[in-house]
Amino acid sequence: MTEESLERVSTDELRHVQLQRLRWSVRHAYEHVEHYRRSFEANGVHPDDLHTIEDLAKFPCLTKHDFRANYPFGLFAVPREQVVRIHASSGTTGKPTVVGYTARDIDMWASLVARSICAAGGRPGHLVHIAYGYGLFTGGLGAHYGAERLGCSVIPMSGGNTERQVQLIRDFRPDIIMVTPSYALNIAEEFARQGLDPRENSLSIGIFGAEPWTEGMRKELESRLGLDALDIYGLSEVLGPGVASECVETKDGPVIWEDHFYPEIIDPQTGAVLPDGQEGELVLTSLTKEALPVIRYRTRDLTRLLPPTARSMRRMAKISGRSDDMMIIRGVNVFPSQIEELVLRIEALAPHYMLELTRERHLDSLTVHVEALGAEHDSEAARCDAATRLAHYVKSYIGVSVCVEVHHPGTIERSSGKAKRLSDKRGL
Repeated sequence: MTEESLERVSTDELRHVQLQRLRWSVRHAYEHVEHYRRSFEANGVHPDDLHTIEDLAKFPCLTKHDFRANYPFGLFAVPREQVVRIHASSGTTGKPTVVGYTARDIDMWASLVARSICAAGGRPGHLVHIAYGYGLFTGGLGAHYGAERLGCSVIPMSGGNTERQVQLIRDFRPDIIMVTPSYALNIAEEFARQGLDPRENSLSIGIFGAEPWTEGMRKELESRLGLDALDIYGLSEVLGPGVASECVETKDGPVIWEDHFYPEIIDPQTGAVLPDGQEGELVLTSLTKEALPVIRYRTRDLTRLLPPTARSMRRMAKISGRSDDMMIIRGVNVFPSQIEELVLRIEALAPHYMLELTRERHLDSLTVHVEALGAEHDSEAARCDAATRLAHYVKSYIGVSVCVEVHHPGTIERSSGKAKRLSDKRGL
């Protein structure tokens, strides 16, 4: 059965492939990684206990802490000499998360990113402008190898130098851009700053990933840049970009490439597996990775599993937040993505924001810093009105009182990679 045919097989055929690959992956991890051997034995399970896919729930989860405890190469399942590439996450605290790939892993990764670009509408011969960061970050090289595998021409621009980004888009006329959604908005702003209409460009497809984004952001990107905005999902610990990706014909959530990654949704508190359609934390198990198999990795991303549409594999809903970036404000759970959705409802506000957490008299307070959208909304009266409306929306839809400060256009810090949305000043 070819990789292409697996995208459209029956559910029974897919489950058969998954079970065979799952048995191999669990045994591969157990036999070659000391961490898995100790962890399985401590939990009283063995690869021989995996008779059905549902038996996977008996096995312990892998966490970000486990990566750091085995830094740098302790989770590798092959000799280091067989690892042809090493990536590492940026990591906000402690040691970075280190991942490795064999030559076959790189080949598989390129195939899945090629599949993802094709699902988004990309075709051989298309010119792809890659503005994800290159280097230890998986985004740039992951996208690069996939685009080349599909037969596209690649512009390896990387992130930053926004004026240069605009120049190359104008001069080279790419069909596709692969970039974080927040930086795509920066590029659109640079077009406007140069007196150019961002919609008057050659781009027809935007493949946006590396940070959660909302349906409101999709509308903003499509409106500002005049393209189809597609979501690609991945994370370094599991592979990089290409774990899941949206199909242009439906644009209804990334399809998880289940022939290589088995998804589960668990209750973040109890660890219990939840049924499809119920929101919880996404857990992923690699089915074909050699260098660094991941068995039940807790991604911390909160989402739901949805039934298949454009392909035979399940989809994931837009990530509603991360279990580790959830803020509890006066007893109310708040996620940055919820704030973003409300910011984008107000036509006077730009989609650039920063959340500032402070503590006053033992109580947490949240201030939303956001920008006015252009000079026409930059009067004191207009900013005050927008601030009042946003504070009202947050109170009405999320149930928490916040302070909103609307700043002059261009004053919120921009990022050339993943946007920083939260400034926690409670411990300062």
